[in-house]
Amino acid sequence: MGALPVYDSIEIQSQSGIYKVEFDLSGVGQLFRHFPGDVHFIVDQELANLYGSELDQILTCEKTIKVIAEEGSKEISRVSPLIETLLKNGIRRQSTIVAIGGGVIQDIACFISTVLYRGVDWNFVPTTLLSQADSCIGSKSSINLGAFKNILGTFKPPKKIVISPEFLTSLERKEIQSGIGEIIKVHIIDGPESFDLLATEFDLFTNDMSVLSRYIERALKIKKKYIELDEFDKGIRNIFNYGHSFGHAIESATDFAVPHGIAVTIGMDMANNIAAWRGLLPSEHRDRMQPVLKANYSAYANVDVPLDGFIEALQRDKKNTVDKLVLIMPLGEKAEVQKVKMDNDLEFRNQCEKFLREMQA
Repeated sequence: MGALPVYDSIEIQSQSGIYKVEFDLSGVGQLFRHFPGDVHFIVDQELANLYGSELDQILTCEKTIKVIAEEGSKEISRVSPLIETLLKNGIRRQSTIVAIGGGVIQDIACFISTVLYRGVDWNFVPTTLLSQADSCIGSKSSINLGAFKNILGTFKPPKKIVISPEFLTSLERKEIQSGIGEIIKVHIIDGPESFDLLATEFDLFTNDMSVLSRYIERALKIKKKYIELDEFDKGIRNIFNYGHSFGHAIESATDFAVPHGIAVTIGMDMANNIAAWRGLLPSEHRDRMQPVLKANYSAYANVDVPLDGFIEALQRDKKNTVDKLVLIMPLGEKAEVQKVKMDNDLEFRNQCEKFLREMQA
């Protein structure tokens, strides 16, 4: 593993002010010093088990809540008891919630911090590659309501984000690949030159922390440009859902057997293929991107994705209009990622079936 680079903090302008991403290379055991004052921690239970001694000052705090970081924990009926616990622990409007974990913990903490007392401050320590390279900035939270994934949500950025690359050393390979999927997405959005550079170093991502850390920083700086233009996801930022409509449907249809970022990787390949089959994208662009995308999801290529369940989940996507699917795809000679409205007709269904069949071949 190479030596870690030195980072400057990244500042993101939001409607509620500037918030910062800080990189802390001093080690997990030093995190507590970042959070003085009246702090209430929400911590991933598995992370607490892995880093019990390093996070001792945090885990022994009487205002710490441990949460199992599974999709079911984002169900609104399971979020309400957490709010009750925070109230019993004495949280006030002037308090700060600190979330330590990945996307599930982030969604829960962001949602609670928005609605509790009409808003309390929160900080975030992202511990997965997916959350470090993508979701930690952008302000969004998403909570589930029954079968409707990510249907309830808010926009509230954390006041501060602290990234410690040390957390990545304890991740399983599938978690690394899940995060890599989001890194790939951001670089495709940035354009062919950005993606092609990533492709030359892609093989180093899983065995050279210095390379991976550099792409975490690159991904955040690319995303920063878009969220500052469109914080509330009403326009240009929609393109960051590239791969997600298909990816969320794959997650739902397989009962979350495919990790999020890997499902998104499959979703990007699916979007590219459907765009190419419809003449919306030159096939050479699909072929240029496909080796990297396939390499990142190869371990899940044989997972059975029931077509009916996939289409049903796709129809529930919150981006859809009354009569159209709203999808994000690369289009044209420059492979620009854009919003596309498409009929959920027999042709579309057949193309989805074709891709899923060929994926398993």
